[in-house]
Amino acid sequence: MILDDLINAEIYFSLHKSFRLAFEYLQQTDFSQVENGKYKLDGENVFAIVNRYETHHAQEPKWEAHRKYIDIQFVASGFEQIGIEDISQSPPLTEYDEEKDVRLFIGDGNHFLLSEKRFVIIYPHEVHLPGIAGKQKSKVLKVVVKVRV
Repeated sequence: MILDDLINAEIYFSLHKSFRLAFEYLQQTDFSQVENGKYKLDGENVFAIVNRYETHHAQEPKWEAHRKYIDIQFVASGFEQIGIEDISQSPPLTEYDEEKDVRLFIGDGNHFLLSEKRFVIIYPHEVHLPGIAGKQKSKVLKVVVKVRV
């Protein structure tokens, strides 16, 4: 996991051949003018999912992990808590869904605040629980850029 401000994104360009494309999209786009949905940046190799929602208090937390993609989760506005833990510490809850590239887990990791203009890079060896409210709920405009491993 890498957590940082979008202004520092250039530091991470060399970590993956598609990170420059992903971060430049995040830096150059006014997401207040973008509708919710999926936006292909490089076919199925790099795409963005724009979503607006209100954070929630996790009743039955289902942590998730992906095999095919690295997540770059960016909060354009609002804030949320995200849980993260190494996959080796999390018992699986479901079988891997190849089509959706997701497997659910029972997690109990550390939580951190993802606030406005900050991003987190989440790798396939990490399970995560996004969208959680802190002390109060928040309306969030979030962009998840999926980068093929």
